[in-house]
Parts: sequence; C-alpha cells; structure tokens
Amino acid sequence: MKDRASVLCVRDDRILLVARERSRWALPGGRIHRDEAPHEAALRELEEETTLVADELMYLFQFNGFNTQHHVFFADVGPHLTAQPSNEIAKCSWFAPVKIATLSASVPTRGIVELFFRHIGVVRPDDARRMSEQVDLLTP
Repeated sequence: MKDRASVLCVRDDRILLVARERSRWALPGGRIHRDEAPHEAALRELEEETTLVADELMYLFQFNGFNTQHHVFFADVGPHLTAQPSNEIAKCSWFAPVKIATLSASVPTRGIVELFFRHIGVVRPDDARRMSEQVDLLTP
C-alpha cells in the first residue's frame, strides 16, 4: 500500500482543493518520500502545489483508499494568503463541503472531507483544542 500525505485547509467553512490539467479535484498532498515523515511531506506538498506555507499543521487521522493510505493533516494557513496553482497543479479553489459531493473529485477526497465534517464539524480560528479532542476520539 502506498503512503500519501493529504492536507485539509479550511477557510470560512470551505475546503481547498487542487487539480492537475484534465484531472479530478483532490486535497493538496502527495507521495511521502522514503526519508521524510508524513508531516514533512504534507508541508512540502502543500507549498509545492499551492504556494501556501502552513503556520501550523495538526495530524487528524489515517484514511485508507483502494491502494493508498492517506495521512491526513489539518493546515492552519493565514487568511491573508492566496493559494496559487504551482508545480503540476493547474487550478486550486475553495469549495463548500456540500459542493464537493457534486464535483468531479477523487473518491478518497470525498471520503476524507465527509469524515472530517462528520466528526469535527465547522472550523473556527479558536477551535484547535476542540479539534484535538475530537481527533483523539478518532485515533485508535
């Protein structure tokens, strides 16, 4: 099974998604290199794909796809920063969670977003403590 770091960026109750040219929408992220930790891969991929640098990164949960294990992180990015497609990414945009269900989005992306909002809910700037408590309930 392949390991992938996936990053959930939430701003104003919207999720940041990225897409390559003629590809499905997905969470920013990618392959974890042999010599890096999952959180290092998450930070690297977020910056490579969106030019965003996270102020803070919080581990949320693992999500198993068909042949990929996603290490899912929550990224705190400042409200003044703008996501710009970079590297292999052709477009990036913020979507309401209900809109993601109607997009041409990857199956793991839909599952991760659904799991996140089912157990964590709406994210506000002061919710880091509540999120960490909810994550503790999700993590075996």
